[in-house]
Amino acid sequence: MNDYQEPEQQQTPVGQPIRPPVEEAPVLSLMDWVVVFILLSLPIVNIIMLIIWAVGDKVNPNKKNFAIAALIFTAISIVFFVAFLGRMIGSILTVMEQFAVNI
Repeated sequence: MNDYQEPEQQQTPVGQPIRPPVEEAPVLSLMDWVVVFILLSLPIVNIIMLIIWAVGDKVNPNKKNFAIAALIFTAISIVFFVAFLGRMIGSILTVMEQFAVNI
């Protein structure tokens, strides 16, 4: 007789895919989101916290995805701002050059 016992296998209905159990992240409460937005309203602290949440290992996945999306949006906004600022400086320099020629 064998001392080894095979573990019971779960029977899945025919046609159903076999999926491993999924760990669900806890839902962030309203106060958690209020704290997130208060921290993000503080200059310098907002970027630091977004980076910490985006790369942290023990961060709620919802907060992590939000931080990554916010960082992407911030990077896109900075690119547009720099392009707009360059365009404005170029326009100002052109106008100043025209005034210098007319004097």
